Amino acid sequence: MAENTTEVLVGTGVLAVAAGFLIYAAGLTGLSTSNVSSYPLTASFRSVEGIALGSEVRMAGVKVGTVTGLDLNPQTFRADTQFTIKEGIEIPDDSAISISSEGLLGGNFVEIVPGGSLFNLDPGGEIEDTQSSVSLITLLLKFVSGGEE
Repeated sequence: MAENTTEVLVGTGVLAVAAGFLIYAAGLTGLSTSNVSSYPLTASFRSVEGIALGSEVRMAGVKVGTVTGLDLNPQTFRADTQFTIKEGIEIPDDSAISISSEGLLGGNFVEIVPGGSLFNLDPGGEIEDTQSSVSLITLLLKFVSGGEE
């Protein structure tokens, strides 16, 4: 009887820890069902290397949105990117957007650099000033070859 009680307690503990990990992972990947309202924006990049659905959109280092769609445009051969921004955060219409890295071993995220315009992007608007991701391998090859192309 004591063995069964111990097994039930250990099993319950293992299930509780597993549930905690699942909740934590859902929060990290943006799968949580928060009721924060948001509005959509788009941008077109030459390369979105390192970005996936659910990647963070940041402004001044603070998460303000999430990448919701990545599609190849067959006419321009660019990556059309859709993302959402939290309601209440106004993005000037002359803002720039780039794909940034958290460091050599860190992940990539989308960064918005606000412009100085008095006019803001409407929901569904497009940020036209884009800077694509930079490949670390390409940079290393340029460094090794002396910067010549």
